[in-house]
Amino acid sequence: METQTLVLNSEKDIEGLRQSGHIVAKILWEMVSQLKPGVSSQKLDEIAGKYIKLLNAQSAPKMEGFPGNTCISVNEIIAHGVPNKRILRCGDRVNIDVSIKYRGYFGDVAFTVILGNSAHETNKLLECAKRATMKAIRLSVAGTKVNEISRAIEKEARDNDFTIIKNLCSHGIGKRLHAYPTNIINYYDPEETLILQEGMVIAWEPYISNGAIRAIEEDYEWNLTTHNQSDVAQFEHTVLVTKDKPEILTILD
Repeated sequence: METQTLVLNSEKDIEGLRQSGHIVAKILWEMVSQLKPGVSSQKLDEIAGKYIKLLNAQSAPKMEGFPGNTCISVNEIIAHGVPNKRILRCGDRVNIDVSIKYRGYFGDVAFTVILGNSAHETNKLLECAKRATMKAIRLSVAGTKVNEISRAIEKEARDNDFTIIKNLCSHGIGKRLHAYPTNIINYYDPEETLILQEGMVIAWEPYISNGAIRAIEEDYEWNLTTHNQSDVAQFEHTVLVTKDKPEILTILD
């Protein structure tokens, strides 16, 4: 873990992050509203591109050379999914991850859904992943040890017979997409000594699986998968650390 600290104390910084968080939330839900069997991830990404341009923002993935405006991961692809022309079908598990830069500040949010099948067996996995993220958010108050939050995430997974993808991390966010602290592991490490400070902004995004513990490159591009094709779910929010009640920056009013 880094030895120096970047804490966002100014109201200007916080307001900038609120604005970028609002924008990514808006883009995500515009995409989710269009997500249904029969559309392609490329079409969804084009919708995102339209709104990113309309809102005078920049796609963070594109700034890093990614071929899409957003990451859309389907079924065996668990992260960094490249949008393509494949038609989505009922039962597909789809993860949409949106990150943008707006007026110098970044926002990051993600959501996983199963298309058209509320009885799908992996819904338990999605619910667990959602609870794990919300537990991390509720614990994001000044003075909390980061490894205690990671312990809570890991416990939620284990209590439901799921696993953590250990090499995909949560992270700080601000004037960079991955700001201090850049790599927050989502499982307990007794040697982790970082304590949250008021004004830190964290993008919590634990990846929960029904059998895998590592992400691997699916090919020579961007797509990540697992060695055993396990199901994986992820929910992400950008969160402002406060003295008492954390503020989720990536929800719509």
